[in-house]
Amino acid sequence: MSSEGAVEAHAFYCFEVINATLTGEEELEPAFDSTQEFPLFVTWNLVSRSTGSPRLRGCIGNFEAAPIKDGLRDYAGISAFKDHRFAPISTKELPRLECGVSLLTDFELCDNYLDWAVGTHGIYIQFANPALAPPGVITTPPSSSSTSTNTSTSSLASPPPRPSFRSISQLPPFKPTGLRPNPRRLPSVLTATYLPDVPGAQGWDRLQAVDSAIHKAGWTGSITEELRNSLRVTRYQSRRVERSYAEWRAWREAR
Repeated sequence: MSSEGAVEAHAFYCFEVINATLTGEEELEPAFDSTQEFPLFVTWNLVSRSTGSPRLRGCIGNFEAAPIKDGLRDYAGISAFKDHRFAPISTKELPRLECGVSLLTDFELCDNYLDWAVGTHGIYIQFANPALAPPGVITTPPSSSSTSTNTSTSSLASPPPRPSFRSISQLPPFKPTGLRPNPRRLPSVLTATYLPDVPGAQGWDRLQAVDSAIHKAGWTGSITEELRNSLRVTRYQSRRVERSYAEWRAWREAR
């Protein structure tokens, strides 16, 4: 995978995709290396007419590395028109849009649910559905240290480097055990993520972000320290670029 991060052409291509859908205007070919592969997210924000502040209008992506042109095309459209939290973006909203592209890198298993930094890392949490866990029993996930072997017997030896993964699918499997029968076919594992820019933008510390992610995953019950300690938290980083409609339009007219 290339070390190159997100560039403005990635955001401009997302504008090309939704503009072609909304207006029928011919789509320009992307001006970037389309052979790169990344997990990625596309975020649309709508700038307020009265305050000039952006608000979320759609955000969807994928944790699996895919050819970047295909990924941007797919998730530009999905996040604009199929994010179930919002109505589809309309033509009249185009001039007030901002597009953010996040290329995700450096997936690492955390040693505990606080083993990450606000402003640096995004988090992806996985945990056994508490509704299926016997009372007082919640599956504890492996830490990052359990994914590698330290062959040194010296207490002074440096710890082994933390394994880094290219995508979520490359992580060791997370398979809770000892769960109760599930006749209602509830999900056995609940998951949620926050991109690296989200906790800071919301003013959250690590604990607040983790608790919010637990609720986002679908758990509506109480959050205990036992539940927090049962999480498998994967931290990751993002190379992000953001551009406005006006910047995209100026780029397009200069082509």
